[in-house]
Amino acid sequence: MDFFSGQPVRLQPYFGYRSADRLVIAARALRSGKPGFENGGRLQAMRTMLAQFASREAAGLEVRLELKSPEGETFDHFATTDQEGFVRFEIELGEGWPLPRDPAWEIVCLHWLNREGPQCVEGHVLVPGSATLLAVISDIDDTIVETGITGGFRQLMRNWRRVLAELPDERIAVPGVDAFYGALGGGAVLPGKGGAGDAIPATHRPFFYVSSSPWNLFSYLVAFLRGRKLPLGPLLLRDWGFDRATLGSASHGEHKRAAIDTVMAMYPDIRFALIGDDTQGDLPAYADVVSSNLGRIAAVFIRTATDEPLSPEELAGKAAIEAAGVPLWLGESYAIGQEFLRAAGLRPQGDAARIVETVEQAHETS
Repeated sequence: MDFFSGQPVRLQPYFGYRSADRLVIAARALRSGKPGFENGGRLQAMRTMLAQFASREAAGLEVRLELKSPEGETFDHFATTDQEGFVRFEIELGEGWPLPRDPAWEIVCLHWLNREGPQCVEGHVLVPGSATLLAVISDIDDTIVETGITGGFRQLMRNWRRVLAELPDERIAVPGVDAFYGALGGGAVLPGKGGAGDAIPATHRPFFYVSSSPWNLFSYLVAFLRGRKLPLGPLLLRDWGFDRATLGSASHGEHKRAAIDTVMAMYPDIRFALIGDDTQGDLPAYADVVSSNLGRIAAVFIRTATDEPLSPEELAGKAAIEAAGVPLWLGESYAIGQEFLRAAGLRPQGDAARIVETVEQAHETS
């Protein structure tokens, strides 16, 4: 492919993550400028959002990943972008990669060549700490942001005006999500800048986000998280295609389950709190995760975003979670739980079971 004609190729790194023996990070080569979401009127907003979907990918680009171990040794890894412009590094680490005590963002560098010469961009890799006992896996659509920007092709078509005409700072966050997620995560929210091998504090509890949104919306979703001061973490999104695998009714659940399994397998010594909603089958899906990972799920939070009664599948999922002894919370607004968290004097590092127990008391007495 000719990388020296047209708009210069840039790399969009996605948030990575690592354990003591494995590192995963991906990026995408695009012929487009860096996305900006400054408010310049409705027409400009539509142009900005259309540009996120009308991506021009660069296939066949060689990318060098520069890693620096905690002991200061530098390693280079090479990979080539595929037909959709994606490049993914899944690296088995040798000795000399201990975990920090507390969660951190480690910085790596991605190198490539375009018509303007050698290029480099920083990537951020989330590293849970050696003292980390609990992490959070959260859905996005209707769990932290009101329906409109995520959730699959059909939902996108129903809400296309909102998707294409509203920038991240205009999106409506679920009531109370900022305070509730802040209590769950605690500590730093935003990764900053540095050099390869540098480490930046992360939230006390690592966060991972799963969504059926396309990778085209990565920058949009990160801007939303930053704007609401929600904990940042790796986003496990999807590459969309106009086929049954993407548009089928089962694709959302399959993608979410695969993403959760991937994260949990990466960190076998960490327990997880799962957060979702009742709009896309999260309750039975999470019940399946609980049943397949006995003892590893600390709590399940389901936001009730609809007025519909629980379906037979959801009732069965609720019963399965409770039978496994996993605390389950069902509620309309995280603000209810946060009021009781403050009353209890809960510290950010407090146990998830305390959070659920306190919130359940609020729900029962409201």
